[in-house]
Amino acid sequence: MPVSLDNLLVVGISSRALFDLEAEEAIFRNEGLEAYRQHQLTHENEVLKLGAGFALVKALLKLNALTHNQRFVEVVIMSRNSSETSMRIFNSIEHYGLDITRAALSGGASLTPYLKAFNVSLFLSLHEDDVQAAVDSGVAAALLYQKPENVMEELDQIRIAFDGDAVIFSDESERIFQEQGIEAFERHERENAKKPLPAGPFARLLKALSFIQKNLTTLGSHRTPIRTALVTARSSPAHERVIRTLRAWEVAIDETFFMGGVAKSDVLAAFKPHMYFDDQVGHCDRAALYVPTGRVPIRQ
Repeated sequence: MPVSLDNLLVVGISSRALFDLEAEEAIFRNEGLEAYRQHQLTHENEVLKLGAGFALVKALLKLNALTHNQRFVEVVIMSRNSSETSMRIFNSIEHYGLDITRAALSGGASLTPYLKAFNVSLFLSLHEDDVQAAVDSGVAAALLYQKPENVMEELDQIRIAFDGDAVIFSDESERIFQEQGIEAFERHERENAKKPLPAGPFARLLKALSFIQKNLTTLGSHRTPIRTALVTARSSPAHERVIRTLRAWEVAIDETFFMGGVAKSDVLAAFKPHMYFDDQVGHCDRAALYVPTGRVPIRQ
């Protein structure tokens, strides 16, 4: 009987997001495919350094060790590499003891058709074209920034932080703010305070994390291994709709910060997430100096 991934949190991650392949990427861009191929074959027994998404992936995979008979997370390597040039990736996965057994190696073709084939809930990559294509196909995806030099891995508890509008929630309200200004935005949110916000691209991920939290509590875990945070530019009176929306979804976020336009980077540095997701380039640029960061493109 085939294995089903339907009830799991499936993370698809590119090899370049999992490991540091920047030198190899430069060879490919500057010298071409054959030079890249030869380099990977020559160095296939050399272990790769950690990439921007490694800490998050390793932390998520640890959830599977918390119960004897239930898996929560699957990670799939999704790469444009061919199988021939991928041995170094698999050797590095084995070296670091990562519980990753599935891969989609497209040999240069688009990865988008395979996201839904593997039921991917979250796709992480350093290739903007692949991330945009994933978002346009309805899959939650983020373009990762290079990890900060001083980043610390807190693998005993997974910490994930989200922006609100255009990430957890749709960009409906944010468009009003961008097009009509703050007064129109606040008026709209007051008038619709009791109407839940439409779901955004990362709502499914947040709900999946909440489901896992509840299940681990039911199974008797003394301390939840997941902690989430909402770090939003919203402030009063736009806070009420957010709170009511999460209540309607039956989702509890552990920490919430209504920043009211104050820079988010200091709060994020204090929270220390394994990953922060935001749609605004400026917010991401600042956050990436302190914490691992992924930018969520707008669906085109």
